[in-house]
Amino acid sequence: MEKMKILVPTDFSELSFKAFEAAGHFARVFDGKIVPFHAYIPLSEMDSFYYSGVGLSGNVDYTQVEKTVETRLLEVASDHVDERLLDKPLLGVGNPAHAVSEAAEDCGLIVLTTHGRTGFSRFLMGSVAEKVLRLTHTPVLVVEEKSVIKPIERILVTTDFSDNSTKAFPFAAQIASKTGAEIHLINILMREGFDTDTVIAADVKLREKELGEMKDNWFSDVKDKVQTRVIVSFKSVHEAIVHENSASPYDLVVISTIGRTGLDYLMLGSTAASVVRHVTSPVLSINPRRIEK
Repeated sequence: MEKMKILVPTDFSELSFKAFEAAGHFARVFDGKIVPFHAYIPLSEMDSFYYSGVGLSGNVDYTQVEKTVETRLLEVASDHVDERLLDKPLLGVGNPAHAVSEAAEDCGLIVLTTHGRTGFSRFLMGSVAEKVLRLTHTPVLVVEEKSVIKPIERILVTTDFSDNSTKAFPFAAQIASKTGAEIHLINILMREGFDTDTVIAADVKLREKELGEMKDNWFSDVKDKVQTRVIVSFKSVHEAIVHENSASPYDLVVISTIGRTGLDYLMLGSTAASVVRHVTSPVLSINPRRIEK
């Protein structure tokens, strides 16, 4: 993650600007550069209406639109982060999710918000943010409307003991190493109504041992910063994670987008998708397929 480029898509809504603040933290920590990005959808005579807030009026050609939008990108980015952290802005054309994914191929991180100009519901599939999460192989930091952007001191990392879940560990370890943050590595044990206390206790003991081995194998450089815990819950896995974060909000949640089931990130009911939709902390989503490339 060192000296990485950080792509920050914006639709020029106030909420989308919040991503620049979060990107600024990562740029400072990893000596990175922020690349402001906007996906431009040609709307012919509607261009001047859609971009009325960025300085266009009347009938304009695409060249003028691109120059004006690039200028506006730098302006809004400069309003929210130190100009020394900024790189040259990029402008994509066409479907926003596809344009973001293509632009991010040379970047180490995408930072975006879960609401924007389209006003999509966080409970419905098909949002630009969720499409980006499904399409891209680049790690994505999702910032929610209620997310509090602050220095990273506590990181929540989840695992279901699958190989896919471990692909997120190096990213969490790097962040902890650079920031000095604590890592809370947790596993959720869903308790069924018929499970006895003896069975649960034995299962917890086995899982605690496996978490300890993961700590030694994956977090050796920051081992003194890692706490492990098995959480026994009658709730679903994603509900238990959301509850854990609500009880004591973390500065960052790190999760793999594909777990033990091998289901794609946006399969209805998947843990990763549900966590991103419901936690208020910033969530760093890692697609294991990127690691395999």
